[in-house]
Amino acid sequence: MAHDPHSHSDENSVELPTPTAWPLITAFGIFLLFFGLVTTVVISLLGLLCATIGGIGWFSDVFPHPKHEPFPIRPKDQWPQPISPEGRSVSHLHVGEHGHREQYPAAAHPYAAGFVGGILGALVMAAIACAWGVLVDKSIWYPINLLAAVGVPSLAAADVETLKVFSMVGLVVAVITHFTTAVLVGLLYTVILPMLPAKREWIWGGIIIPIIWTGLMWATLGLISPAMNAKIEWLPFLLSQLGFGLVCGLYVARSVRISTQRTWSVAARLGVEAQHPGEK
Repeated sequence: MAHDPHSHSDENSVELPTPTAWPLITAFGIFLLFFGLVTTVVISLLGLLCATIGGIGWFSDVFPHPKHEPFPIRPKDQWPQPISPEGRSVSHLHVGEHGHREQYPAAAHPYAAGFVGGILGALVMAAIACAWGVLVDKSIWYPINLLAAVGVPSLAAADVETLKVFSMVGLVVAVITHFTTAVLVGLLYTVILPMLPAKREWIWGGIIIPIIWTGLMWATLGLISPAMNAKIEWLPFLLSQLGFGLVCGLYVARSVRISTQRTWSVAARLGVEAQHPGEK
């Protein structure tokens, strides 16, 4: 029987495929091939050449015989010792034990506070915007129509003089949009504020969050709606946001917190009054 020169009989080593960079070169060539479709044909030709060379080199690693290299095997006395399990159990904390909480926050502000705070903040926000419109823009309808332009295409494309004229459609859309958004933000405050540092909730909700929101709008409105970005005035926008945040944030922060329902019993969640076993 003929001896196979590629056979491996050393018990102290194992054969593994020889390290090679040809697959990486082939992949890079394929990338250049497709990248040239959106750039220039020269890149595609270069990628085709690179992929061809890489494919030939990769193929030569496995034909006519796969290339392997022997890697020594560590002696058994150098093998890592098996991990022996220990009979330990994990102690689980229970809700209320050592201050452990099942979820964060353990208590939140009622939704009613967010609803009322959103309405009050919306009134203050509208008063600031309209006052600026009367004193600076000489029209109370300018900030109203500018807000309504979000949902009315004709107002979004209108010029400044047109936005200063009364529009019934603009008034209705602005009122609905303004108060709906304010209520939703107020409800969001009831969830966000309990997660912020204690005793400083109103500062986060009244100052920091409005500033962050105004900065985000200033940075992105030019990409979303260039027409509105050219008409909006950022100083009254910031002042109205701060007015809303201070009123809504302070109102929600001063409301009495209620414990989250996951800390309640099933009977308390369902509103069931269970009778004590000793009572009749």
